Amino acid sequence: MAARSLIRRLLGKKTDPLDASPIPAFFQQKAEQQGYTLSTGQTRAIAALARETQHLLAGQPTRSLYLHGPVGRGKSWLLDGFFQALPIARKQRVHFHDFFARLHQGMFKHREQDDALAMTLDELLKDCQVLCFDEFHVHDIGDAMLITRLFKALFQRGVLVLVTSNYAPEGLLPTPLYHERFKPVIDLIAARMDVLEVSSPEDFRSLPQARSAQRFTSGQYVWPGTASQRAALGLPAADCPPQPLAVGNRTLTCRHHAGRSIAFTFNDLCEQLTAVMDYLLLCQDYDHWTLDGLPQLAECPIAVQQRFINLVDVLYDRDKHLVLIGELPLAVAMGGQAIDLARTASRLGQLQQADPQRASDPVS
Repeated sequence: MAARSLIRRLLGKKTDPLDASPIPAFFQQKAEQQGYTLSTGQTRAIAALARETQHLLAGQPTRSLYLHGPVGRGKSWLLDGFFQALPIARKQRVHFHDFFARLHQGMFKHREQDDALAMTLDELLKDCQVLCFDEFHVHDIGDAMLITRLFKALFQRGVLVLVTSNYAPEGLLPTPLYHERFKPVIDLIAARMDVLEVSSPEDFRSLPQARSAQRFTSGQYVWPGTASQRAALGLPAADCPPQPLAVGNRTLTCRHHAGRSIAFTFNDLCEQLTAVMDYLLLCQDYDHWTLDGLPQLAECPIAVQQRFINLVDVLYDRDKHLVLIGELPLAVAMGGQAIDLARTASRLGQLQQADPQRASDPVS
């Protein structure tokens, strides 16, 4: 119960009705069940979540929260737990990619209206009181301008916003050319949100108990993808011909699809002009994914690296089973310049590694 006692101290008032909030007990029980020891950063975040839950349930004004820290330190674990334990129905938990893609779609649909953003938020949020954004990041100055308007609108509506990010607010959109123009968002976050660092000396995703928590971690990384490896694992051949595949209003290319399984090459999804919405639509129809031909990312353009990052984000967040076939060991393939590759490497590091001893084809 040490973590619970620390949460009480962090709340700062002996009269705070901590027991009225289900949040601390939920996380304590969840940590014990999963064999985790809560870090100080996680404990501070839980205290803040408990405080804002109390305010929300009491009908008092709430203050939004921004949780940041390195990959694998439990930010998404905290967000998911908070969403699960929060005893209200008017809440949404969304991946930022997903929400932002739908925001763009809605604003395009309502582009002739005086306030396309307000109409779109009415459709997306309805009467939502709590909005949980996982994996918040910004890479494009155009998106940055819309995010400023989005956050202002959410705060004006009185929505309690919980954000997780790998970056502290001042680390968002670090490109010097654009960073100054993004400053209004950083200032808005500082004014309207409590910013908390979630840190820990260990990457929780590397712990054995984390591997059994989701379908994604039962996937595999296979290299170099020889014919004997493919046959042993029941994977598609390397020379499968391209097939057209309708995705929404677009036609993409795949290599094989049957039931809830789909196979693509790296070129099909990452070297073509695909988008996050394509991956989200595909996830509605397919649970088992094969992605073939991962190259050395350092040799790919930044835009290609970013599409791969986005794809892995979506598959991880949607908890899809992934078999990734590469030409090189994963650690070598994951070299690159895109700023979010550390998160992607951490997630792919949870895949089971196929035995490279099976890489050699039998001599005929």
